[in-house]
Amino acid sequence: MKLTLEQAQKAVEAGVKKSKELDLKMNVAVVDAGANLMAFGRMEGAWLGSVDIAIKKAKTARYFDMESGEIGKLSQPGQPLFNIEHSNNGLITFPGGVLIEDKNGEIIGAIGVSGSSVENDHEVATAAKKSIS
Repeated sequence: MKLTLEQAQKAVEAGVKKSKELDLKMNVAVVDAGANLMAFGRMEGAWLGSVDIAIKKAKTARYFDMESGEIGKLSQPGQPLFNIEHSNNGLITFPGGVLIEDKNGEIIGAIGVSGSSVENDHEVATAAKKSIS
């Protein structure tokens, strides 16, 4: 199964909805299985610098098939992936990037959210994921 544009847009809408519930202004990015941007939403007033971060969180999760925050744990000094964030034209290795899987557990894309604390970014990304999972 492939991620559809309808699903990607639904995820962005769910992320925006959750952001509003939390009184936040977020950027929400959805990439397909090839890490290509499929849908994006920038809420009015969301940080401009977080546009790139949201996209890179989604790509980071998909490139390594794990949540961006998990890669962050492995990229700390003394850990096996130290400095990985400098690869692939820059990765984002803190929470807010989650994978999208189909009913069979196959990864079909990823979501990246940025614009608040990493805890809030992750919460919004998870809500966006639930809208299509």
